[in-house]
Amino acid sequence: MAAPDDTSADALAQRLQKELPGKRVLVVDRHPAARDSLRLMLSALGVTSVAGAGTSAEVLRLVRANVYDAILSDYLLDDGRDGQQLLEELRQQRLIPLGTVFMVITSERGYHNVVSVAELAPDDYVVKPFTAEQLQARLLRAVFKKNFFAPVYQRLDAGAYVGALNACDRLLANTSPFALDALRLKGEILNALGRHDEAEAIYRDVLARKSVPWARMGLAFALRGRKALDEAEALAESVVDEFPEYLSAYDFLAGVREEKGDLAAAQAVLQQAATISPKNATRQRAVGDVALRNGDLDAAEKAYGKVLERQRGSSLRQVDDYANLSRVLLDKGNAAGARQVIQELKRDWRGNRHGEYAAAVMDSLCLQAEGEPAKARAAVEEALRLHETLLAEGEPDRPMPHKIAVDLAQACLAAGDEAAAQTIMKKVAAEHNENRNVLARIEGVFARNGNEGAGRALLDQVNREIVELNNRGVLAARSGNLEESVRLLIDAANAVPNVQFLVNAAKAICALMDRRGWRQDLADQASRYLRSAGAHNARDWRVITGSETFQRVAAKYGHALS
Repeated sequence: MAAPDDTSADALAQRLQKELPGKRVLVVDRHPAARDSLRLMLSALGVTSVAGAGTSAEVLRLVRANVYDAILSDYLLDDGRDGQQLLEELRQQRLIPLGTVFMVITSERGYHNVVSVAELAPDDYVVKPFTAEQLQARLLRAVFKKNFFAPVYQRLDAGAYVGALNACDRLLANTSPFALDALRLKGEILNALGRHDEAEAIYRDVLARKSVPWARMGLAFALRGRKALDEAEALAESVVDEFPEYLSAYDFLAGVREEKGDLAAAQAVLQQAATISPKNATRQRAVGDVALRNGDLDAAEKAYGKVLERQRGSSLRQVDDYANLSRVLLDKGNAAGARQVIQELKRDWRGNRHGEYAAAVMDSLCLQAEGEPAKARAAVEEALRLHETLLAEGEPDRPMPHKIAVDLAQACLAAGDEAAAQTIMKKVAAEHNENRNVLARIEGVFARNGNEGAGRALLDQVNREIVELNNRGVLAARSGNLEESVRLLIDAANAVPNVQFLVNAAKAICALMDRRGWRQDLADQASRYLRSAGAHNARDWRVITGSETFQRVAAKYGHALS
C-alpha cells in the first residue's frame, strides 16, 4: 500500500479500486427490504462488509462501537426523524470521523427538504430511484475525495490544526483535482487559528481567479476577525443576494449585525434562513434567542417550540430547550402552557439531575405566576440545593446551563433572596463575560424587578474584577516569573472559569513545562482547563491555539496525544 502522504490523484484512484471491496459500510433504512436491496448493490461493487440499522438509536450504538468508511442513510427514518437529524447528531457528538462518507438517499424532491439536507453538507445525496452504476459512481467519487484529504482530516480529528495546515500545504504542492477544495480547507484552518491576515490573502487570491461564494464567506470571516465589520457585512449581504441558498451566510450576517447592535436586522435575516430551511434546530434556537432580546415573544415562542419538537428523542436535546419555551410562555402570561412544558421536562429528564434542577427552577417561576409564593419558595430552595450539588460535582466537559442559572437568580429575587440572586448572577456574568445574550438576560432580570441601575453596576464590577485578575497574571508572565504567573492564572481560572482565564492558565502551565520540564499533575490540570474552555466554545481560536500549545509541549517530552 502507498505511504499515507502519497496523495497524487492517479495513485489514489489506483488504491481506491483495490481498496473499495475492503470498505466498511453502514446502511440505514427503516425498511429491511430496502436495506437488503442496498446490500445487494454494494455486493455487486465488491463491498461485502455491510452493516444495517433500522433506527437512529441503532445507528448511534453501532458507530460508538465501530468505524465505518461510509454511511448510506435514507432521508426518512424512524419515529418521524430524518437523515438530517442523524447527520447533525453524528457530527455534533463527534461520533464519526471527518473521513467517513455520509450519503443521504432520498425520494424527497421538495425544495425545503433538499436545502435542509444540503445545508448540513453530506458528501452527496442520491435521489431515488437509482441504479447500481449510479450509486457506484457517486460512492467512488465521495470516497476518492475523502481519501485524498485523509492527511488533513486525520489531523483535524485529533485537534492538530497546525499539522492539518501543513498537510494542506503538502497537497497544494502537487497538481491536484481538488486544488480549490484544499485552499478552502487551508483558509478555514487559518481562520480557526485566528490567523486572519493569512486567511484573507488566500481568499482574495481565490476570488481573483473565480468568484465562488465560499471564498467570499471565508474572506468575510477573516475580516470579522480583524474587526472590519462593515466590509464583512457587505460581503455577506452580497452572498445572500446572489446565492440565496447559501444558508451559512445568513447566520454569519446575523452575527455581524448583532455584534454591531442591530438586533432587529439580525432577527430578520435569521428568520429568512429559517423559512428556507425550517428544520435546522440550531438556527431556530438562535432565532428564539434574538427574538426574545427584541421582545418579539410570538417569534420566540414559535422558534423555541420548533427546537423542542425537532430535538425530541435526540441525544442533542437540551434541558435549555424546555426552559426556553416555558420562560417565553411565562413572559406572555401563559402559565398553563409553561406548566405543560415543565411537566414534559420532568417526564423526559426523570432521574437526570440537570433536568431535575431545571425543572425546579422553572417550577418556582411558574408557581410565582400562578400565585403560589410558598410553593415557589420551596421550589427555589430545592433548585438552590441541586445547583450547589451540580457545582460541587463540576464536570469539565459539561458546564452548568447559564440561562437556567439566570432563571434561578430571577426566582430567588421573586422569593426575596436578593443575596443568593446577586451571587449567582455575578458568577454567571464572570464566566460568560463575552456572551451578549447572557449579559442582556442578566440586565433584563434586574430591569424586570425595577432596578436597572443595580444590573449595570453588577456587570461593571464583574468586568473590573476580570481585568484586574487577568492583568496580575499577565504582568507576572511578562516579568519572566513563570511560577508566579502560573499560580496567579490558576487562581483566576479556578475563581472565574471563563474561556479567557482557562486558556491563559493552560498556556501558562505549558510555558512553565516547556522551560522547566514535564509535570504530570500540571499537565492534567492544563488538560482539564482546555476541556472546560472547549465546552464553552470548542471553535474559539483561543481554545484551538491553547490545545495546539499543549500538544506541542506534550510531544516535546514524549507524551504525544493519540
